[in-house]
Amino acid sequence: MPIRSRFCPQIEAPAEGRVEPARWVSPRVFFSGIIRRHLGLAIAIAVVFGTTASRAETAALPVTEIAAGVFVHHGVHEEASAANEDAIANIGFIIGDDAVAVIDPGGSFAEGSALRAAIRARTDRPIRYVILTHVHPDHIFGAAAFREDHTDVVGHAKLPGAIAQRGDYYLRRLQGTLGDGASGTEIVAPTVLVADRLDLDLGNRRLTLHACGPAHTDNDMTIFDEKTRTFWLADLLFVERIPVIDGSFVGWLKQLDELTAIPADRAVPGHGPVFVPWPAGAEPERRYLTAVAHDTRAAIKAGISIANAYRQVANSERGRWLLFDEYHPRNVTASYKELEWE
Repeated sequence: MPIRSRFCPQIEAPAEGRVEPARWVSPRVFFSGIIRRHLGLAIAIAVVFGTTASRAETAALPVTEIAAGVFVHHGVHEEASAANEDAIANIGFIIGDDAVAVIDPGGSFAEGSALRAAIRARTDRPIRYVILTHVHPDHIFGAAAFREDHTDVVGHAKLPGAIAQRGDYYLRRLQGTLGDGASGTEIVAPTVLVADRLDLDLGNRRLTLHACGPAHTDNDMTIFDEKTRTFWLADLLFVERIPVIDGSFVGWLKQLDELTAIPADRAVPGHGPVFVPWPAGAEPERRYLTAVAHDTRAAIKAGISIANAYRQVANSERGRWLLFDEYHPRNVTASYKELEWE
């Protein structure tokens, strides 16, 4: 019985003892087959080495070691643009004896890759966790750069809902702003959810994660490094750059009371210097939010419309914050909506 080839079932192998007649093959066909095979091999090798070289040539993101094993990249005080690759937030990583945790992978695949290069310039320990502090794209859109590390992606229990609601819109906006600079950027959903508290062990280093109530957003999370008493607050703390209300400013003020009661040596804001003393570093933000609350209530009581309220609210804060005119009006609108029916 003839044996069918495993790879080409339509071709029958010659029966035993039967001699197949020789077939003439033109030199052109013969050599073109060899060329195609070698060309395919060359392309495959080029892809492998090209990918490796691309990874190897990624410039490391500049970071500052603010405490032993705690590294922070200082985000620029700008709106996202092709020039800054959406690298506008403070992001970084913490190195333990056994593993590394990334805290916010950045605003694009490019920034995430540069952050990964910064880690690899300092340690070859596995990157075990990528922590997403909240839904905003300048903090989370670099996560795809860590896919090959097979990390646990950790986020607030409400983060998946926020990503489902806003993720595609944020991605389109980023692509429109960065153009080719957004290449490789993807939405990466958390695989580990935190509803209250979660402890992560990096090897002689414990990180305590807390899921917060509505404040800057409804999915904010904090990270406390017990070894250095460093409190990573992400966008629950703005310094120099005006706070952005995208959750509940009443809840944010309440959250600040709770957070400032936690003893720490330093805090990492989501925007501002790479660290500030704690709790003193929270006072400018508290002052701004308190002024917005007081003046918004006064505007509502005086019958000032929501469209004009920003002209009357917290003018004492003008000149104290970067990007004030870009974000203050929308903060007042958000606060007006929250307080109008209290």
